[in-house]
Amino acid sequence: MFRYPTTNPLRLLWDARRARLGGEPAIARRRTDRLAALVAHARDRSPFYRRLYSGLPETVTDVETLPVTDKTTLMANFDDWLCTPHLTSRDVRDFVDDASSVGRLLDDRFIVTTTSGTTGVGGVFIQDDHARAVTAAMAARMVGSLVSPGDVVKILRDGRRTAFVVPHGGHFASTTAATRMSTGRDATVKVFSVHEPLPTLVEGLNRFRPAVLLPYATTGALLAAEAEAGRLRIDPALVMLSAEGLAPSEYDRIGRAFDAPVGHSWAANEVPFLSYNCHHRWLHVNADWVIAEPVDADHRPVPKGRTSHTVLVTNLANRVQPILRYDLGDSVLMRPDPCECGDPLPAVRVQGRAAEVLTFDAPTGRPVTITPLVLTTLIERVPGVELFQVLQTAPTVLRIRLRPASGRDPEAVWTAVRTDLTGLLASHGLPHVAVEPAPEPPQPTTGGKYRTVIPLPR
Repeated sequence: MFRYPTTNPLRLLWDARRARLGGEPAIARRRTDRLAALVAHARDRSPFYRRLYSGLPETVTDVETLPVTDKTTLMANFDDWLCTPHLTSRDVRDFVDDASSVGRLLDDRFIVTTTSGTTGVGGVFIQDDHARAVTAAMAARMVGSLVSPGDVVKILRDGRRTAFVVPHGGHFASTTAATRMSTGRDATVKVFSVHEPLPTLVEGLNRFRPAVLLPYATTGALLAAEAEAGRLRIDPALVMLSAEGLAPSEYDRIGRAFDAPVGHSWAANEVPFLSYNCHHRWLHVNADWVIAEPVDADHRPVPKGRTSHTVLVTNLANRVQPILRYDLGDSVLMRPDPCECGDPLPAVRVQGRAAEVLTFDAPTGRPVTITPLVLTTLIERVPGVELFQVLQTAPTVLRIRLRPASGRDPEAVWTAVRTDLTGLLASHGLPHVAVEPAPEPPQPTTGGKYRTVIPLPR
């Protein structure tokens, strides 16, 4: 039986290199052994999985043997799901509700991140030290596939200055990572708020002159436009985008604007190291540490080359909160032939994760654009919000569909949301934009997911 490698990221990276050099047989061997070990661990430590897998063989090496799970079920069984008896949902919730805990480890060991819930259910996800180490190793694999020796020299020459552009005030995955890195002794890492007006953000980046730029994807697109206009004058050696997806041409435009390689991925809080991009616009799944199954609406396998209804993911690294055959809700297309880049890891394109910026008419006559993450991360911080949608119904009108949490005063929750949104809009030079309540609750798409921001068609 394969044993979990050390939690040392360098040794994990070395193992990942050996897996790629060994091709599909070496990758498949690791995947099979890690699946068997994780299922045995989940049965032993998690009451939820012990019940769910009671009728399965003693050793499981085929992921399709396992029943499908989803966020609603796992969150409803949170305490029984965890494989660490001393942690409870109350402990985790108290930690999440403490604003001062952002960037810190729960019990000096666990990273906690939250999601707003595009499927209608918010999520709280925990990474143990092993999952954190695998995430670091896969990030290094991604960077290594993008940068040249010259890029590395440039990063070192520029003092390794790294700029994160992320939301503040919540346990978002990127915010947690950025806060942890910037609160150490290393002054080369600086965190900028995605909620800042674009001119303020540009001014701060011009002063800092980062060698590595890590914004959300749509923020990266806006910053690229500022660079093309000559207002943003930075020369990064690497741009790493996160969160939302963009049109393929946008990644090329960002790369040209900064004259730098652009990294992006398909990932989730449930599996933060899911994939990384290559130079041929494909996303390669880290198949030695994650299993991705494109399936139809009945969770039956979809052939390679055909777009799936959803995808089931299995995180082979997380042992405190096992994610096994989890319905992620994204539509993907798995490439049927080898990628031109030569990477033996399976290649996909994601069909169901594309975000659009919102454009508002401004008194100055120059349109103002705001990325969806600026709005969503602000609303997610408001206590009592269970689910929401932001609809732009006119160039100067936002309508908010809101579902307050059980036991909360709907009027108080709405007042807090409206106050925060109008303040944000005013800081971007948009005090005239109306923020209105919608009479209807948030509406799902035909696929069952909730788009949190719906821009005005233009």
